[in-house]
Amino acid sequence: MTGLLLGAAQQVLDSQPFCGLVGARITEFGDGAAVLEIDVREELTQQNGFLHGGVLSYAADNALTFAAGTTLGPAVLTGGFSIQYIRPAAGRTLTARAEVVHTGRRQAVARCDLYIVDDEGAETLCAVAQGTVLSARPT
Repeated sequence: MTGLLLGAAQQVLDSQPFCGLVGARITEFGDGAAVLEIDVREELTQQNGFLHGGVLSYAADNALTFAAGTTLGPAVLTGGFSIQYIRPAAGRTLTARAEVVHTGRRQAVARCDLYIVDDEGAETLCAVAQGTVLSARPT
C-alpha cells in the first residue's frame, strides 16, 4: 500500500511544472510524513556556490504540504510557513523531512527539517520550517 501512495504522491508532484525544473522527487509519503529530495546542480546555486535559499524554501513548502495531505486528504494548499536558515547548504542532495504535528478538521500544522547530504552520505541540518496547510475541500 505504501508504494501505491508514494507513486500517487510522485504523480502529483510531477504534475507541477516547477517541480520538474528543480528535479524534485518524493521518497517517502504516508502516516503524517513526507520526504522530498532535490539533487544539487549548479543552476540551483547562488553566487557563492551554495544551494539557493529559494530552493530550500520550495522544498520546505512542498514537503510540509505533502505531509499534511496524508492527514487532510489530497486537496490541500499552503496557508503559510516560516523558514529559518541555519547554515549554507553545500553538498550533493537536499533532503526535506516533514511531519504533521497537529491536524484539525480544516487545517494541519507541520514542521520540516532540511538537510544537505554530502558525497559520503553525511547529513547536515541547514534549515527548519513550520507551516499551516489548509484543506481545499469545498465547505
